[in-house]
Amino acid sequence: MRLWRRNIQLRVVASTLLLSMAVVLVLGVVVIGQVRNGLLEAKRQTAQSQADGGFQVARERATVDASEAGAGLSVDAATWSTEVVQQLASGGQGVFSVVALPSELSPAFAGDTGFAPRGPRVSSAVDTDLSISEEMREAVDDDRATQRQYGTIVRTDGTSEAGLIIGKRMTDVAGNPYQLYYLFPFTQEEKSLSLVTGTIATAGLFVVALLGAIAWLVVRQVVTPVRMAAGIAERLAAGRLQERMKVSGEDDIARLGESFNKMARNLQKQIQQLEELSRMQRRFVSDVSHELRTPLTTVRMAADVIHEARGEFDPATARSAELLLSQLDRFELLLADLLEISRFDAGAAVLEAEATDLRDVVHRVVESFGSLAERRGGRLLVRGDARPIVAEVDARRIERVVRNLVVNAIEHGEGRDVVVRLAVAADGGAVAIAVRDHGIGLRPGEVDQVFSRFWRADPARARTTGGTGLGLSIAVEDAHLHGGRLEAWGEPGGGAQFRLTLPATAGGALRGSPLPLEPVDARARRGRGVPAPTRSGSAVAAAAEPSEPSARGGHGD
Repeated sequence: MRLWRRNIQLRVVASTLLLSMAVVLVLGVVVIGQVRNGLLEAKRQTAQSQADGGFQVARERATVDASEAGAGLSVDAATWSTEVVQQLASGGQGVFSVVALPSELSPAFAGDTGFAPRGPRVSSAVDTDLSISEEMREAVDDDRATQRQYGTIVRTDGTSEAGLIIGKRMTDVAGNPYQLYYLFPFTQEEKSLSLVTGTIATAGLFVVALLGAIAWLVVRQVVTPVRMAAGIAERLAAGRLQERMKVSGEDDIARLGESFNKMARNLQKQIQQLEELSRMQRRFVSDVSHELRTPLTTVRMAADVIHEARGEFDPATARSAELLLSQLDRFELLLADLLEISRFDAGAAVLEAEATDLRDVVHRVVESFGSLAERRGGRLLVRGDARPIVAEVDARRIERVVRNLVVNAIEHGEGRDVVVRLAVAADGGAVAIAVRDHGIGLRPGEVDQVFSRFWRADPARARTTGGTGLGLSIAVEDAHLHGGRLEAWGEPGGGAQFRLTLPATAGGALRGSPLPLEPVDARARRGRGVPAPTRSGSAVAAAAEPSEPSARGGHGD
């Protein structure tokens, strides 16, 4: 079935063969039927002519022999009937049989003496009782016209064959009625019909095979270029942009090949232009980031000096010194994020994995940002840290991911508690960290953008943490570098949850997550009859390209 679905050449050839067989079968039945009817009609006309001649001979002999009997010559009815049958059969040379049967209308049939035959007279070994039916005999006695019937001629040795039986009521030498039959077997006609049937069947099979071969050749001329185009398209999709179709001739297939090659050249040109532009952009970001570090260091040193001496300034100047230092901090953070992004784009990011208890990573983040959560009116709560959660990870990168998620949750948590959950799979093959907030949540369609670079759920919202819009983009790249997944779920007004799932061993296969993506409290609320919110969560595949994250970049930063 898979071959049937994928191979158009097989389907076309098979369909051609089936349709050809149907057509040949119908034509064969029609032709054989016409031949059969023609043979039967010819046989009927020939048999009727021979039978009429025989009946005329029997009638004339009865008249002549009756005259001789009137002249005083002795004539035996039984002998006479036998001689008549033999005489009539001698002209057929075995092509037909002649049978004389007594008629129920004859006095001799009832036991009277006379010249009527007292038993059947047969020219060959024919079983008259089985060959000539009672209906036929009754019809012959009831009507002096010639009677015909298609039936089966049964021999005395048990063999049988189809045939035509023609009968007529005659008068013997004594003037008594009797029945005279001609039995014409269809032996020759059956041989002719068998020959025609065999010839048609042989020719039909040959025609079907020939049509199948022709269909295969014709379809091959069309399918081969299509298959070639499909293979080249697959190689183009794999990045082999120099692949082209071989074009020969000037027909439609040749024009298709030329159009395909033209399309491939244009695609190659555009892709190369985009790649060059992407390289230039990455180089620009990397170069600018590196070049800005030197003047930024100088500006930082000057800003530190000014900030330390702000007590000697008037209030407005002192406030300006504080703003200068805070904006320099933000500028340094942006440069650090840009440099990290450029390393991911260049494929230069290196994973330094070692066995780490993720509880320590989470606790460090919670201690660092606990005061920020309290200032916003909420708390940072940790769940699932009762036992060690050990995995081979790059602690610095995982801490950065958790820090981004926690700061993001605080920023959008509307002053409510933020819960960080840890878990390890039952088989120990995966670990997970989930950060849950109960703030503004995510609207439908926003999860598709939450990990995109520089994207923000609400750019107009006041921000207290000075994010760059690159935090979640870097976080998802860190997750991919570990072979893990970073996924998001959210509902408008119901908060959001970000789940980081990592293999417990570096390079291990990741099959599932020990934590659900949708929070348990959200399911419980719907279980109590609260209307179901719009589900906007979707997974970010671990195999997404670093330069094009498949989800999006910022419920915040």
